[in-house]
Amino acid sequence: MEKKTLTFGILGVFLLILSGILETSNSLVESLGSTQSYDYSKYHSMDEIYRWMEDVKRGNPELVSSAVYGHTYEGRNITLLKLGLENPEGREKKVIWVDCGIHAREWIAPAFCQWFVKEIVNSYKTNKKLEQMLQNLDVYVTPVINVDGYIFTWANDSTRLWRKSRSTPPPGSSCYGVDLNRNFNANWGTVGVSFDSCANTYCGKSPGSEPEAQAVMDFVGRMVNQTLCFLTIHSAGQLVLLPYGHPEISAPNYDELVSVGEAAAAKMKKVHGMGYTVGTSPQILYPNSGSSRDWARLIGIPFSYTFELRDKGEFSHLLPEEQIQPACEEAYVGALSIVTYVHEKTFGSGTLPNASVFGVAMMIWSIVMAVSLTTGVMV
Repeated sequence: MEKKTLTFGILGVFLLILSGILETSNSLVESLGSTQSYDYSKYHSMDEIYRWMEDVKRGNPELVSSAVYGHTYEGRNITLLKLGLENPEGREKKVIWVDCGIHAREWIAPAFCQWFVKEIVNSYKTNKKLEQMLQNLDVYVTPVINVDGYIFTWANDSTRLWRKSRSTPPPGSSCYGVDLNRNFNANWGTVGVSFDSCANTYCGKSPGSEPEAQAVMDFVGRMVNQTLCFLTIHSAGQLVLLPYGHPEISAPNYDELVSVGEAAAAKMKKVHGMGYTVGTSPQILYPNSGSSRDWARLIGIPFSYTFELRDKGEFSHLLPEEQIQPACEEAYVGALSIVTYVHEKTFGSGTLPNASVFGVAMMIWSIVMAVSLTTGVMV
């Protein structure tokens, strides 16, 4: 009787372990299915992106949720995906912000945000370091902020290079839209902007006059004490820009921002050999004010960067689809480099116990102890 009880106990342990393996495998297949059927090497319309967001959320409920945090001038939803796992110790989580598509014509930016989400969804279950970071961090990803403008660029060839939002012209003008990346409350209207509503760098009537910019300021502003890093994705030029756009203002952690940016650029170059230049906008591009990057640093988010993705002028905002994958692969490595740095700076480089593995181990130990007590045989 004692041997039979022990045999059944061991068999039970084996079946439980097998069940856990199968459950993990099935879960991985489901999450991969929600991303692998989507073509990440193509540009997608806004309707396709909205459907993709729903599919990713539905296929990965333990990791992904979504929220509408604002509306565009024309009344469309500004929607984000939140990627994060439960912290096994119940600690407060920190925040990483990633946004794309603030300038309508920069199609590679929304393509990157989709790629970024796909990479995390497809790898976090097998990448223990990434899993640990997602236990400590919630990553908020907005694939397209300037939804109205992005949709407008899909209308026909004549609208493809539209940059601004689609708000109505001010009195006395016939020109639509505002440069949303000149509309944030960060030294607004001082340098690198235009007050001519027909200009591509028109900064609007006042800071936050545009609902898209105000939505970001409101939502991120409420999380400022938890937010470690703000990444905003643009094209083109192959640059990693850090605060500030005003030539007479320097970030208090400027040296660290440069160092972290250069480390990211070095890793990006290793992927496909493409060089990315690191510096402030006045140093390597042009002065500007009212950018979301500068706003994030001004309100106290310690790490804030603009990525200007491929290329350096050959195609500019008309980057061919065959370059989507390599551009996203190198940008993902750079973004992950920065996120990893700020995570380790905040939480250290040690590894938290994996909650699922710990739970299975404790369950097996409990069963073994029960077998031991039943048979009288200690292990």
